[in-house]
Amino acid sequence: MASKSNIFTIASETGYSVSTVSRVLTGQAEKFRISKKAIDLISETARRLNYQPDLVAQTLRTKQSRTIGLLVPGIDNPFFATLAGIIIKLLGDRGYHTLLADSREAEAEEEQALQMFLGRKVDGIITVPVSSSAARLEQISQQTPVVLIDRHFSKTNLPYVCTDNYVGARMATEYLLQHGYKRILAIQGVRSSMPNQERLRGFKDALKGEDVIYEAVGDAFSVENGHDEIVRAFGGNGSRFDAVFAFSATILLGAIDAFRELNIKVGEEVGIISYDNNGFLDFLDPAITRVEQPLREASELAVETLFSIMEARREGRSEPEVLQRLIPPTLVVRSSC
Repeated sequence: MASKSNIFTIASETGYSVSTVSRVLTGQAEKFRISKKAIDLISETARRLNYQPDLVAQTLRTKQSRTIGLLVPGIDNPFFATLAGIIIKLLGDRGYHTLLADSREAEAEEEQALQMFLGRKVDGIITVPVSSSAARLEQISQQTPVVLIDRHFSKTNLPYVCTDNYVGARMATEYLLQHGYKRILAIQGVRSSMPNQERLRGFKDALKGEDVIYEAVGDAFSVENGHDEIVRAFGGNGSRFDAVFAFSATILLGAIDAFRELNIKVGEEVGIISYDNNGFLDFLDPAITRVEQPLREASELAVETLFSIMEARREGRSEPEVLQRLIPPTLVVRSSC
């Protein structure tokens, strides 16, 4: 049965007008203050009749795809998987679908994903950028609203919502110093990425003027990177480090695995602290002290910012003032250091 016939059938069976049915089925019920009773009845009738909207026709008619492009640099990374899950839920609550893509930390794949988003006529884009320049995303934003999350550019007119990575890394390093650690190994992620650069800056600034030995190594937010750097640093005849700062939870997991292989007891023979908070870190032995990023707060603010731009453009109003926000992280103290 054609989509238009389905809408008329649903209207006939529920007793509501075609326009009311259409507004409910396109996620505009709240905007038009349609009652919960009407929403529930129309939605249930649509499910019973197996209503399938003609998305192409809908996009042509409304000039809205009700789809948002979400681009992350590694969906296999628990941090980005959690971030994507939160954003997808927030968009779904607004009646929008999510088109998810993975740039795999590569500029070429980021560009392919952006081209795919534009070809699919997404209404907006939320992205964790991996490119070295904001130019391409700024160009796209003239046509399709773009909001950055987790990473940003030092000079850009694009809105962004990120953790204050400098503050988080400085907080973690100062915690190690306060607990008597004097020989600290930092294991970095992707060196060109903004979060890594800010974490490295916070780490080094916290150590200025301190009587400590330190080194920063590594080049990827990966389990393999964490594992290999621990083997290099601790696999010989002893080590000059008494603490490790892993710049991500994935790096941490690799480090933990390497310490087990080397029979080095975390929390006793070496302290370890990590960036990123995941619930499973409390189930490791010992539980891991870490820097928690405010993922839900950042996601909610990014989605809200994107929709405020989209709505302003649809209604021909001036766009809101560009939001560029760094949210402070918190320290979750456990027993690993």
